[in-house]
Amino acid sequence: MAKIYKFRGKTQEELEAMSLEEFSGLLKSRQRRALRRGLPKQQKKLLEKIRKQKGKDKLIRTHSREMIILPEMVGAKLGIHNGREFVMVVIDSSMLGHRLGEFSQTRKKVQHSAPGLGATRSSKFVPLK
Repeated sequence: MAKIYKFRGKTQEELEAMSLEEFSGLLKSRQRRALRRGLPKQQKKLLEKIRKQKGKDKLIRTHSREMIILPEMVGAKLGIHNGREFVMVVIDSSMLGHRLGEFSQTRKKVQHSAPGLGATRSSKFVPLK
């Protein structure tokens, strides 16, 4: 039996039936404030694209990393820009209230290797295995 995900005690159907103001009341203060101030033009355009593509399996590319994930975005397939490429993310209900940029990392893990140019004298003489 699959567990039904609930956001602050509300199911996905209840969340989709809510207005934007009612949903913002369930969010934390920073996200609530951002929604109360209104969505910028770029975010409104992204939301319209998502509404138009509802039910279709098409990738929507966006640079709007600060967009807050809303209940009507669940199931959408987005390409979120990380500064170099578009990272494909499928929105699910556990992402509600977060921002899109949290799911498209801009930095990668540093993997150090042998000392390179400009290394100090002592670090150049690492014993070979």
